[in-house]
Amino acid sequence: MIEGSCHCGSVRWKFDADPEGATACNCTVCRRYGVLWAYDYQDEGIHVSGRTQAYTRGEAIEFHFCPACGCVAYWRGQQANEAGRRRIAVNLRLAEPDAVARIPIDHFDGLDTYTDLPRDGRCVADYWF
Repeated sequence: MIEGSCHCGSVRWKFDADPEGATACNCTVCRRYGVLWAYDYQDEGIHVSGRTQAYTRGEAIEFHFCPACGCVAYWRGQQANEAGRRRIAVNLRLAEPDAVARIPIDHFDGLDTYTDLPRDGRCVADYWF
């Protein structure tokens, strides 16, 4: 299990397993936030708590951040899928570095091709500095 929180501690998340990868996306939003995402479903593998504000992009996704300290905590799909599950991804940069250091980085080209790119052998620890 991995836990994360915003800087002031008001918004928290818990990831029940060890993520298979951390996604670095270059879309117009993610590259500005500088986030590394780990995905699952709300209230299944990922649990969030605390009051947030959301920036809604289009009709598909909400980016949730702490209204007090401004940290981006997670994104969540606006709609549940046909099985009633709602996709969510937490910002691994809000976890303690040692808890996520060895998670491999997955690259997603969210700017041009909307495709996953091959892994290059880097992990979260390579992105801290």
